[in-house]
Amino acid sequence: MAAILPTTIQAQATCAERSMVVEKLEGRYGEVFAGGGLQNSSSVFEVWFSEEKGTWTILMTRPNGMSCIMASGTNWHEAGPALKTPAGIKS
Repeated sequence: MAAILPTTIQAQATCAERSMVVEKLEGRYGEVFAGGGLQNSSSVFEVWFSEEKGTWTILMTRPNGMSCIMASGTNWHEAGPALKTPAGIKS
């Protein structure tokens, strides 16, 4: 399993069963689920991050349960609350 997620997660798509990938993201990198959504009827994209370590990962999961790391990096900065446009003002 160590070969699936090298010390610095590479940008190339590395795939394994979702449960195995999530276990590594949580255990080795201390990452937590930040959010995600459907890309289409066959792919779910998720963003994982570690505030403590500053790492982040974008994960794509297919209906067969296989997940692929699509991108990852460092220097994660969590955005503050979204600013809303006041009523009556065009954005």
